[in-house]
Amino acid sequence: MTGRPIEAHVLAAALRDARLAPADDDGALEWLARPEAALGGPLAAEVWVFDSALTHVLLVRHRWRGWVAPGGRVDPGETPREAARRELFEETGVRAELHAVPAAATVRSYHPDWPATAGISYVTVVDRRTPLAAEGGQPAGWHQLSEPWQGWFSDDRPRMRRCALRLSTLRPGL
Repeated sequence: MTGRPIEAHVLAAALRDARLAPADDDGALEWLARPEAALGGPLAAEVWVFDSALTHVLLVRHRWRGWVAPGGRVDPGETPREAARRELFEETGVRAELHAVPAAATVRSYHPDWPATAGISYVTVVDRRTPLAAEGGQPAGWHQLSEPWQGWFSDDRPRMRRCALRLSTLRPGL
């Protein structure tokens, strides 16, 4: 899985969002700022969807990655934020506004045989009663942040818990 060149406006949007993210995990900002980053691609985007109590996160069951946040590859011409919104809708049927500040920026591999990919994790809060329309063969469901789940990215749950804690300090009364 080699990347195609990343368009200048897309890379600029990814850098802008990575700089805003309170968590730069795995050196993502440095990865995106490399002179050769535009040649390497691909970019990924995902959404951490929390319920209004900030105790649950919406995940999708990938066929071999297990439970993961809705997301995927940034398509040509779209920004990571646009890709995150698109992937959220495609994988869960949920349309939601993403917070202005992303949750995290990461560099990780989505498959043992693939190169590292820079990704931006966006965040939104929706009512858990929102109807879900999962993508075929990839069910979606709410998971408690306090309990582990089987997924490819073992660091996601603690990262999501830290994000939910930050959100709770920004939104008293939740």
